[in-house]
Amino acid sequence: MKILIVLTSHSELGNTGHKTGFWIEEFAAPYYVLSDAGAQISIASPKGGQPPIDPKSAEPENQTEATKRFNADPDLQKRLANTEKLSAVSPEDFDAVFYPGGHGPLWDLTNDPDSIRLIETLWNAGKPVAAVCHAPAVLLNVRDSNGDALVKGKQVTGFTNSEEEAVQLTKVVPFLLEDELKTRGGIFSKKEDWASYSVKDGQLITGQNPASSEAVAKELLKILSD
Repeated sequence: MKILIVLTSHSELGNTGHKTGFWIEEFAAPYYVLSDAGAQISIASPKGGQPPIDPKSAEPENQTEATKRFNADPDLQKRLANTEKLSAVSPEDFDAVFYPGGHGPLWDLTNDPDSIRLIETLWNAGKPVAAVCHAPAVLLNVRDSNGDALVKGKQVTGFTNSEEEAVQLTKVVPFLLEDELKTRGGIFSKKEDWASYSVKDGQLITGQNPASSEAVAKELLKILSD
């Protein structure tokens, strides 16, 4: 069971002067769920090396059991500091891909040709694709074998408009993920803000927010174990 985790390389939160990146919980929780189940995990990002961590995700109120485990895990921190360049990754080497969120993917992975190629290759091979929170943005420009938007007619979720409003970033982000998934034909559903919620449609798994990251990883494990 070989799984690729793809992280953002984008660190600037629009024109605010603040930093963004990936959300620690959304990387750490899935990583440990999958690795504890015996998966071999590789980590990649568009630029390679250390992907930027959203500083807010390191604040005390956002700590979880998984982030605490990550903070005490120098081996994983070292692996994270040396991610592979996404352009050097062979999709054929993996059984599945997992995309953690944070706001960063909205700016880089959404339009990244290597990411799009990776997802299309895995999808066409019948392999699962999972993304949580803002990371379902990576699906927006992916097409299926018929040339249709991958999310068209599929059950999906992701960071909601109301959650974006709650963090006061609706005017900062390049687009609202909920709106864009619907525009591409996705059948979008959600729970209340910050509730754990994951949606599976065939080999596609999406999660609403940071609290959903473990649930998405467990759904991915179920598919891979069947």
